[in-house]
Amino acid sequence: MTKTIALLVTLDTKDQEAGYLIEQINSKGHKAVLIDIGVVGTPGIEPTISREEVIAAGGGELHEILKDPTREKSNPFVVQGCINILLKEIAENDIHAVLGLGGTQGTSTCCDVMQALPYGLPKIMVSTIASGDTSEFVGIKDITMMFSVSDILKLNPFTRKILANAASAACGMAEDETKFIFDASEKPLIGMSNLGVLTNGAMEAIRYIEEKGYEVIVFHAVGSGGRAMEQMMKEGIIGAVFDYAMGEIADDVWGVLRAGGPQRLSVAGKLGIPQVLCPGGAEHLGILVHPNEVPEEYKDHDYVFHSPVIFVPRLNAQEIVRVAKSICQRLQSTKDKAYFMIPLGGVGRYSKKGGILYDKESDTAFFNYLKEHLPETIEIVECDEYVEDPAFVQRAIDLLISLIENRS
Repeated sequence: MTKTIALLVTLDTKDQEAGYLIEQINSKGHKAVLIDIGVVGTPGIEPTISREEVIAAGGGELHEILKDPTREKSNPFVVQGCINILLKEIAENDIHAVLGLGGTQGTSTCCDVMQALPYGLPKIMVSTIASGDTSEFVGIKDITMMFSVSDILKLNPFTRKILANAASAACGMAEDETKFIFDASEKPLIGMSNLGVLTNGAMEAIRYIEEKGYEVIVFHAVGSGGRAMEQMMKEGIIGAVFDYAMGEIADDVWGVLRAGGPQRLSVAGKLGIPQVLCPGGAEHLGILVHPNEVPEEYKDHDYVFHSPVIFVPRLNAQEIVRVAKSICQRLQSTKDKAYFMIPLGGVGRYSKKGGILYDKESDTAFFNYLKEHLPETIEIVECDEYVEDPAFVQRAIDLLISLIENRS
């Protein structure tokens, strides 16, 4: 079946590349929709959707922008116009993949568009800056970044091969018939956060959830993972959550590696989604360091290296209360009943009894603050077990399923 690939390209500078991509896509039996995301300059190839149409779809007028053209002034109209056009076409099953080309500006524009598109839709960005930190461009969407190596400025033997690879990737992804589908009307898809220090418990949770007839998506709680989980809640993909890991909250308080952002832990409560919470991994920080180097300010702490470049200090009693306070503040928006599990045997593999980060005084201060300050809508469930204990995990899942089934 013929598939349609949307191309996001500035046609005043990348006309040759656009034409070559169209040839490659057509040669594979598919077709391209060429969208001009340029503003100034003259398009070197005829677009399917012109810059005038793009800007109009974004609520602007090209002739007004060209009176005093600036990137700051034009880009919001270009981005919103592309989003509006593509969402309509995607909803009508007329676009099956999106492929963008760009340097710094083009990458920002294309990826801002891609971040607004549905999960599962193929999104490929061929970029001159894809070998560096691409986190701001990818965000929490499934964007495939492809390093162009050379500049994207007219064709040569090397860029032809890179662009042919990109076209093949887009066509191959579009051809795949695997569907991202779920039926929230019967049993909601469950989201679960996880950290490496909780993986055995997470595996037990997956097994037990599936035994109960539900499916689960697991998110690595390293900042982007938790935000992606909550974005899927907003989009109606995830309908219940076992928030097993809260290292993103600890790191957000200190502004370090796994920071989850200010909205983390507040979304399910605002949406009224069934949730069971657990402070897994919240007793330590994850800090990016030079290999095996202990930061001066943590030399008096218990610590371990999660990897040579990820330093993990245990928070003392005074410090961990700051994390507990942040957790309680974020959960104030919880409007429906939820459960908060407190594993008295330890909240992570490093800090269970006998572990290198075991600290009973810190645990006690943490748990006491939570018990005193969590909102009344959240029922506290104290358990003697360690957080990865199968009995603890199964109890948490049973409580989550009770919330789901009591709502239906």
